[in-house]
Amino acid sequence: MRIDWITRAETGADVPAIREIDLAAFDTPLEADLVEALRTDSAWIDGLSLVVTDQHGTVVGHALMTRCHIDDTPALCLGPVAVLPEYQNTGAGSAAIRAALDAAGMRGERFVTVLGHPPYYPRFGFTRASAHGIRITLDVPDEAMMALALDVAHPLPSGTVRYAAPFGI
Repeated sequence: MRIDWITRAETGADVPAIREIDLAAFDTPLEADLVEALRTDSAWIDGLSLVVTDQHGTVVGHALMTRCHIDDTPALCLGPVAVLPEYQNTGAGSAAIRAALDAAGMRGERFVTVLGHPPYYPRFGFTRASAHGIRITLDVPDEAMMALALDVAHPLPSGTVRYAAPFGI
């Protein structure tokens, strides 16, 4: 069954649904709490918290991008990304991520980082961050830290990723 997902920037009315999605998609409330903390942080960028809905307007997924830096170069951090369990593997998450990447590119953003599942994110163009000299101060598998240049005219910078304070990194 093919679903034509609808993506848009979150509104205030979506906040409770986004929390429920995060609570349902993850084993702990950490991601849901992180999204709430990021909403009040200077790293929050209006228009880069995207939801995906079905044709009836029901919010089923969410992708968030917030400000981070690679050394002193502004970049974006993708995550959390979540989809209600009953809608996982339907393309809803991919639709939310593509919409977020498109929105970031239209805003003139150049670089995106993600700490996530190595088999999933390369389909969006992400590659191993370490191949570009990008590091993180966490002990994570090398292949889980990925980066993407949104504009081929501006290659990824090297350096250490600095996340917004709510990430606690």
